[in-house]
Parts: sequence; C-alpha cells; structure tokens
Amino acid sequence: MANGKNKKQREPVLPPIAIMRDEARRLSALADSSMARFPRAAHFLARETERAKLVADVSELRGIVRMDSQVRYCDDETGDVRDVVLVYPHEADITRKRISILTPVGAALIGLSIGQSIEFQTPGHHARSLTVLDVSD
Repeated sequence: MANGKNKKQREPVLPPIAIMRDEARRLSALADSSMARFPRAAHFLARETERAKLVADVSELRGIVRMDSQVRYCDDETGDVRDVVLVYPHEADITRKRISILTPVGAALIGLSIGQSIEFQTPGHHARSLTVLDVSD
C-alpha cells in the first residue's frame, strides 16, 4: 500500500465558513427539499450549512459570500476568473451570470471569504477548486 492506490481517497481540507443564521435555515430547507432531484448538490449544500459558523448580524459578513453577493473567483485548475451573483434556483440565469446555490460552484462559494479556496466535485466526479478574489453585496 505504499503507493496509496488502496487507500481511501483523501478528503479535502475545508476552509472555515460563515453564514447568516436565517439564510442557513433557508438553505438547509432548500437542500432537504432538493435531495431527490439534485442529490449531489443538495448533499454538498447541506454539509456546508451544517459546518458553517452561524452569525446573526450581517455586519459580521463583510467580504464573505452570501446569497445575492457579487463574487469574483478563480478556477484554480484553468486560471479562468469569473464574476457571478449567487442566487436561489428560481433566480438563476447563466446569461446574466446569476448562478444557483444548487450547483457545485454555488454551494462551494457560500460562506467563503476573500482569499479562501475550496475543493469540490463537478457533476462528472472530478475534483476542482476555486479561490474567492472579491465579494460585494
């Protein structure tokens, strides 16, 4: 087993994240109600809301990705920089760069602060990572 082929795949190190308490409740309910239709994204979103530090005051979230935040991030594999707004599924519109929280990238972004990176899995089961470059409300 020295080559590691028989070892369990390593779990990525997850950065600390923070989410508004009310937003976390809504996101948790969304994840629960979406398990049958979008199981991978819903499980990922549920995990993120469960592990987040919950805060009551929006002033504690300056520079942290929230719902409706404008986010600039870098795809760490390709180096591509993207500007998006993180929204609920019914507000998503890729032509307007509005991405759903129920996508792997959307669920990965929630709660991250500027400079943080996170690894996540694409729908094709590939590990990807992104780094938040800027956040504004």
